[in-house]
Amino acid sequence: MRAVFCAFFLGVLTFASCLAAPPARAGQADAAAEAQPNAARPAEGGPATASDARLAGDAQRTRLVIDLDRAVEFHAFTLAEPYRVILDLPEVAFALRPESNQLKRGLVAAYRFGVFAPGKARMVLEVTGPVAIDKAFVLDPVDDQPARLVVDLVKTDPDSFARTAARSAAQRTAMPATPIVPPEAGDARPVVVLDPGHGGIDSGTSGYSAFAEKNVVLETALAVRDLLERSGAYRVVMTRSTDTFVPLGERVRIARAHRADLFVSFHADALARGEGQARGASVYTLSDTASDADAAHLAEKENKADLIAGVDLSDETDEVAGILVDLAQRETRNFSALLARSLVGAMKNTVRFHRSPLKSAGFRVLRAHDVPSVLVEVGYMSSKEDLKLLTSPDGRGRIAESVVVGINQFFAQKAAGLHAAADDDKAAVPR
Repeated sequence: MRAVFCAFFLGVLTFASCLAAPPARAGQADAAAEAQPNAARPAEGGPATASDARLAGDAQRTRLVIDLDRAVEFHAFTLAEPYRVILDLPEVAFALRPESNQLKRGLVAAYRFGVFAPGKARMVLEVTGPVAIDKAFVLDPVDDQPARLVVDLVKTDPDSFARTAARSAAQRTAMPATPIVPPEAGDARPVVVLDPGHGGIDSGTSGYSAFAEKNVVLETALAVRDLLERSGAYRVVMTRSTDTFVPLGERVRIARAHRADLFVSFHADALARGEGQARGASVYTLSDTASDADAAHLAEKENKADLIAGVDLSDETDEVAGILVDLAQRETRNFSALLARSLVGAMKNTVRFHRSPLKSAGFRVLRAHDVPSVLVEVGYMSSKEDLKLLTSPDGRGRIAESVVVGINQFFAQKAAGLHAAADDDKAAVPR
């Protein structure tokens, strides 16, 4: 039976060495692997390195093999809507071939990998339908062969998948929330939350260039942070300051927990090949009805960030529903519009704007009901002209300077409006 099993996989893809596991070793994993951590020797001396990944099998059974420089612990589980298999690992440096995340075979339609949280990596396998994790184990390195993480998937039915996913969810612990640092006593400076989009396992778009959106917007947001902090007028909070994934709901919670006075999210759009040419920046505010078809498409794409990173959204429903009700607050909506206009006015001399610079759409990341929030699309990664500006330190610096001018104008106009309202109230009091 063992010979037949090996011959089958060798006929599909040559990786005999990854199947050379002694029976006792492979028996450490069982059919309940979806809910069980898979132990191996703990990592030592920095992150492990993943040097190769490959798939073999067919539409009934598929095997994933990852080569590592040492054995690591990992945890495998499944998620639905859409069907996915998630592998959570300790910190891993992925040195896979560029085409590795484009491989697909058998039950696996695609997979991606990257940083998920500080000290934590994740691999997400998009699968063609309901699957079960038949085996999941790690092989220690032997002679000149690397350590190997092996996951065997088998086709199953939706009911069995749902039961397994439910058991797995009951045993998982949520990703720890970002710690909140309260301001020092007497620090009355406005709190500005800067939110570089994407990060970690979620690279965002590339526009078919060598650059990733997550890096471009992070560098832009850091440039804005440095200028704001240098002014001494604001307390600045970053939703992420490194290449780390942060769920959309957590970004909103960070803003609210810090009692932010405004929230600015940074992104960069791209058009797919064949969709024509477009360039220029845009500033978005939240609306349940998108201002145009482009805005609706972009919001739909950005709102899938958590799905891309393999986040279970089952706990978000009630919170999001409550926030949508609270969005009726007129003051926050008006201040968001004021912030958007201030940014467009300040940035127009630095960047080229898209044909309609002020837009609105249903971005999840803008749903802090009591925090004025905007999303700034700093340009198109698919535009050579925009990409040149976004990837240049000088270009990002000029964008950052104009954003800071817009933020300063927002607070100045807000203060002037509040003073005017106070004067009107005093005038209305009978003497």
